[in-house]
Amino acid sequence: MATFLYRLGRLAFRKRWYVTLVWVAVLGAVGIGAVKAPGASAEEFSMPGIESQKAFDLMEERFPGLTADGATARVVFVAPGGEKVTAAANRKAIEETVADLADGSQVANAVDPFQARAVSEDGSTAYATVTYEVGADELADASRTHLENALHQAQDAGLTVEAGGDAVAERGGAGGAAEVIGVAIAAVVLLITFGSLAAAGLPLLTALVGVGISMAAILALSDALGLSTTTGTLAMMLGLAVGIDYALFVVSRYREERAGGRTPEEATALATGTAGSAVVFAGLTVVIALAGLSVVGIPMLTKMGLAAAGAVVVAVLIALTLVPAVLGFWPNAVLARKARRSGRLERSGDNGGTRWSRFVLRRPVPVLLLGVIGLGALAVPMTDLQLGMPGDEAKPVSTTERRAYDALAEGFGPGFNGPLTIVVDARGADDAKAAAETVAKDIGATEGIVSVSPARFNEAGDTAVFSAVPATAPTDEKTKDLVTVIRDERPGIEAETGATYEVTGTTALNIDISDKVQSALVPYLLVVVGLAVLLLLVVFRSLLVPLKAALGFLLSVLASLGVVVLVFQQGHGAELLGVEQTGPIMSLMPIFLVGIVFGLAMDYEVFLVSRMREAYVHGDRPDEAITSGFRHSARVVAAAALIMIAVFAGFIGESDSMIKMIGFGLASAVLFDAFVVRMAIVPAVLALLGDRAWWLPKWLDRVLPRVDVEGEALSRRPEAEPGPAEPAEPAAARV
Repeated sequence: MATFLYRLGRLAFRKRWYVTLVWVAVLGAVGIGAVKAPGASAEEFSMPGIESQKAFDLMEERFPGLTADGATARVVFVAPGGEKVTAAANRKAIEETVADLADGSQVANAVDPFQARAVSEDGSTAYATVTYEVGADELADASRTHLENALHQAQDAGLTVEAGGDAVAERGGAGGAAEVIGVAIAAVVLLITFGSLAAAGLPLLTALVGVGISMAAILALSDALGLSTTTGTLAMMLGLAVGIDYALFVVSRYREERAGGRTPEEATALATGTAGSAVVFAGLTVVIALAGLSVVGIPMLTKMGLAAAGAVVVAVLIALTLVPAVLGFWPNAVLARKARRSGRLERSGDNGGTRWSRFVLRRPVPVLLLGVIGLGALAVPMTDLQLGMPGDEAKPVSTTERRAYDALAEGFGPGFNGPLTIVVDARGADDAKAAAETVAKDIGATEGIVSVSPARFNEAGDTAVFSAVPATAPTDEKTKDLVTVIRDERPGIEAETGATYEVTGTTALNIDISDKVQSALVPYLLVVVGLAVLLLLVVFRSLLVPLKAALGFLLSVLASLGVVVLVFQQGHGAELLGVEQTGPIMSLMPIFLVGIVFGLAMDYEVFLVSRMREAYVHGDRPDEAITSGFRHSARVVAAAALIMIAVFAGFIGESDSMIKMIGFGLASAVLFDAFVVRMAIVPAVLALLGDRAWWLPKWLDRVLPRVDVEGEALSRRPEAEPGPAEPAEPAAARV
């Protein structure tokens, strides 16, 4: 492996013009493909194997057109204090507003609340449902403006008017500003780390090239492969993250080799052979974590994972070819300012990483106990984890969607915002209508159901649909128990009527998603961690180091989930992050956290421990190997982690609670894993194990393939011996 990559790095250095032109051509080709390809479709979320999805599919089959995905807006009218919406003036204003809404472009229909009996019992609140002919993504700005103007007219009449639904939700990616801020912070961190604008800019430049290629390829293939507009979100985030990391490690190793007296070409080849080997295996662990998302069984997640895995592969190829090529154009520009000015290249001596490693080596037990107990304490709240899919109730009160949600809950009851949809399949019943009415009556009599709507039959008369409104809010645990009770009653009702039924709707769908994700989490962990342990077994040729890496990762993930529960579910410190409403944790959060953080954690593990392994293989004692690994890699790993924390923390400032939650969880996980697990627990464990850390049974040593990540073969090459250092370019000739 190291020898092959050494030759690849040298070839890229020598043929830098060809390599660069190839990547530019690839970027141009996929860019043209992206421009000419049909646009990505809107997200079609599906979850095979759950009851809610089966019921939805049955509705599509028996009620053609009923489940059309046209955008909707639910307009809520609240009368001034002490008045009723049925008062003449208020009723007139509402009816005029609804008529105005119905005349809007792209509007299919607008239902008058007085005709639809959509008025609360106390007469204080009413709502009108506006349905559009197109989906939310295709809704014209003029249609949205017309909706807003109609609401303002009703407000001028003295009514409180709010609106919810996908026709009202803001469009566009939530993380655009956060990504710009993250890149800016990354540039600052890289500049401080390297002390050179060129060295700081090179990882950013090559990472942006890789992300550009990946995103253009996703857009070009979106129509052919059925990729949605959200598929590339994870690819962009991780492509940028690992692209910076991988280039950073190659450039850092190049500077070390130059300080050791290597010529630019030899230093580039050695950096690609050693750091490049670590890049390959770090990339493989990330790809395993992302491809493993297919285990969950959610098509959207599978596509996102595979797209992001492709972006990581591109980042690895960029680091192994384009980075060496760019180093060939400006071999001295990436060196530190002091080296460029003096013309002398100095080896790095003791630094912060060295001093910290020696501190841990002197006190391994206290450091280990403090790290494990600290992370364990943070993980405790995770035992109270409740999964769900927060809706409008989790949005800030400054949004009209949240205010509409609150108004409906106050006027019609908390369960009104999350009605259950019951689909009755009466093909096996003697009297379909009577069977459906019996089902509705029995479900309506269930404790926790406040009302049921009249059943609506399809043209064949063998299938009915009606709504059941719970007494509790959609995210309440009592609602989840109620859905379970209704489903458990099915065998008895089926035996009585000959008809069966299934429960769906947004509330039931979210409950089913949470259950499926929770049940898939353990298999996903086993597959991903198991494959990664096998891979690290090959890389480090050690039995204990991979196990330690996996256990440390689990500890950091559990701790990050614990702090997410602490803030977003239990509300401790929520106001500091601008979280206005606590509730269940987003169902996909644990899967996202495990997949993304596992990849980054293994990056740090491979880069840090591979340098220790390299020193150990070359004759250092275990404690010397730990110190050597920290001397060369600690600062770069810390810089990479700070960049990731900055990128993820930028999302905490977003108004959307789910985006805020993802940003906080990922930033916390990287913080715990990089600075507590990799920087403290790992050296403490290795110090306690000593030579045993690198022990491998002889039979396993014979079976495992040898990949030479540490570059042992390169150290035996005659051309690998240090030669006279090439002086840096004089100031006048610097690029």
